Amino acid sequence: MVLNYIWIAFFLIALVVGLVRLIFFGDTEIFTKMVTSTFDNAKTGFEISLGLTGVLALWLGLMKIGEQGGAIAMLAKVAKPFFRRLFPEVPPDHPAHGSIIMNFAANMLGLDNAATPLGLKAMQELQELNPVKDTATNAQIMFLVLNTSGLTVIPISIMVYRAQAGAVNPTDIFLPLLLVTFINTLIGLIAVAIVQRINLFDRVILAYLVGLTALIAATIWYFSGLTQEQIATISNLVANLTLFSVICSFVILGLVRRINVYDAFIEGAKEGFSVAIRIIPYLVAILVAIGVFRASGALDFLVSGIGQMFAAMGLDTSWVPGLPTAIMKPLSGSGARGMMLDTMKTYGADSFVGRLVSIFQGASDTTFYILALYFGSVGVKKTRHAVACGLIADFAGIIAAIFIAYLFFT
Repeated sequence: MVLNYIWIAFFLIALVVGLVRLIFFGDTEIFTKMVTSTFDNAKTGFEISLGLTGVLALWLGLMKIGEQGGAIAMLAKVAKPFFRRLFPEVPPDHPAHGSIIMNFAANMLGLDNAATPLGLKAMQELQELNPVKDTATNAQIMFLVLNTSGLTVIPISIMVYRAQAGAVNPTDIFLPLLLVTFINTLIGLIAVAIVQRINLFDRVILAYLVGLTALIAATIWYFSGLTQEQIATISNLVANLTLFSVICSFVILGLVRRINVYDAFIEGAKEGFSVAIRIIPYLVAILVAIGVFRASGALDFLVSGIGQMFAAMGLDTSWVPGLPTAIMKPLSGSGARGMMLDTMKTYGADSFVGRLVSIFQGASDTTFYILALYFGSVGVKKTRHAVACGLIADFAGIIAAIFIAYLFFT
């Protein structure tokens, strides 16, 4: 229901802004741009779904091996006490726990291609427990909000983009980004816990959160003593070695348990095609609405208004040019990435705003895209408080990014 209102709002706002630009600014091409964007983004939605098919087949096939070989059950045991309290609706031994922890691990390592199919698998397993199939459960909402908050320990892609943009030290955003993404995730967790009345002061939850905080702190301490080349090399090595080790572990455990590894892979891979087909309408719908909103110039008006408001208050506005990336990130990952690259090209990768947009891009995930993708894959239409909690986490991440960027880079 919430996505329905947001989808309609995108078109209505685009219509109003388009009329304003036509009547008051004489922009006779504005509606041509908006119509063109609908076709372009419909094509993009299909291409994304098509591109996901192979990746989905690969990872759902591997997950089936892990499930039959017992690897998923072993992973679930690691987080079982924590997940029992965050996801009280999910039985302790349900395979969804293993899929969720695999998804979180892939996100933390910055492995987007692996995280998406693992997340879709987790959502399918959570949907099996859903008594009202068109309405999101508490467990699905908690999972999605933590997913969209984008906790990332090793932001490989962001460092690569900064290097390509000519940054002298592409890894200088590593520590600020780690802090921001941790704050973003923590706020998302708190927001959902309040709505769902989950006791975050439970000793087990506190122990896991303290442990995660200690891990983040240790990571910051370790990488703070390395050179930029060492950070880039170690980050890339850890991410890819971990990923390949997981794949090999699944296969080896399957052999030990004497399952037919090849047949298990094929069985799981077949699910990838049906999932890819189901998500096409949802992706096309959300991407077309976002494309029209962006093409109308509504985002430019919003950013300009915010900049003028802060300037009138006598506050520093050097962060404002980075705001389009921050606003676009919950809507479209590719759109935000394009804005980040354009900002670094315009102002310089090593400028304050160039570093800020890198943090914006890496500190959270595309909230509306993920909601449409994940809920669409299982046919959930009523998202309840998922959008609100996801946006609260996004807003917290934006505020944290601005303050931490000033702390590190001014």
